[in-house]
Amino acid sequence: MDAPGQAVPCAAPLARRMLSPGPLVMPGPHDLFARFTFGQPERAAAELRAVLPPRVVSQVDWSTVQQESGSVVDPELRETESDLLFSARLRGGRPLLFYVLLEHQSSVDRWMALRMLRYVVRQLEHWRKANPSSERLPVVVPLVMYHGPDGAWSAPRRVEELFDLPDEAEEQDGWRTLVPRFEYLLDDLTAQRAEALMARPGPPLARLAWLVLRYGRSAELAHRLRDWTALFAQVHADPDGTQNLVVVIRYLFLIGDKRIRRAAEQVLHSVMDARQSEDLMRTYGETLIERGHRKGLKHAVLRILTKRGLLVDEQSRQRILTCTDVTTLDTWLDRALTATTLAEVWGEPAQQ
Repeated sequence: MDAPGQAVPCAAPLARRMLSPGPLVMPGPHDLFARFTFGQPERAAAELRAVLPPRVVSQVDWSTVQQESGSVVDPELRETESDLLFSARLRGGRPLLFYVLLEHQSSVDRWMALRMLRYVVRQLEHWRKANPSSERLPVVVPLVMYHGPDGAWSAPRRVEELFDLPDEAEEQDGWRTLVPRFEYLLDDLTAQRAEALMARPGPPLARLAWLVLRYGRSAELAHRLRDWTALFAQVHADPDGTQNLVVVIRYLFLIGDKRIRRAAEQVLHSVMDARQSEDLMRTYGETLIERGHRKGLKHAVLRILTKRGLLVDEQSRQRILTCTDVTTLDTWLDRALTATTLAEVWGEPAQQ
């Protein structure tokens, strides 16, 4: 093992979500919000301390928690999730890895135990390559945070429960010794009451994030936002409070309807001065309008080109979908009405 107090030389992820095989999936609002909140060590520690057994919590030196840089790309990571890796030290000096999977999918995945086992093995393989002289592996603590809209998590948490073993009770124990034993921790936010999440120890933004993720896909969110005004005020009072509130409001605007936006505006008026609140809400209102306009233009260009029989290859399709300049999209839309080649749409000279 490496010497106590030495930084863990583990260049393992903050891993990106990838599709198998194919183009990179752009992060969605749940992913971005969860990463911003729990990618910071103090807030990640609050999440871990909320679900780890008390005896384990007491043995970790929480002042040593740090997010690991680099990435181990796993082709099975999907649009519905993102993962974070942290290193820490036990109080005796041993290294420890926390592998946190933030699960955003709309349904419970029965095979999560198998997936988590695979993810953890990948982290350990990466760690071994970075630490070839070590004779032992660090403990990796796997944690799934779930906030889907379809009720409590019901999938097996132990990988041995996924195997088709003989039904005879007296034979079960013997067979279980022949299959892998692995279990992941679960923080099922959907099974938590608001009062319990509010009472969790940790920075104000972590507590607000738990609540917003818990109720973000429910009809209750607009009503509950007003109940969390004091917590919004605590977030705003932190040194980075305004920036953190901007991230929360951005998330609410992206996932919410008009009722949620009105409720968010009322809360902001309560925790910051009127000018700041109005500027923030106007900025995000205009941002959403512009985003909607850009999205409409992109789909219009693609639809016109398809209707006119022009073959749009994947590279050209991505060029249109990733364009963020409204003027350029307007120009492409006008050209698409009469263009006979994609080069004419881009305004490029035709190839000889």
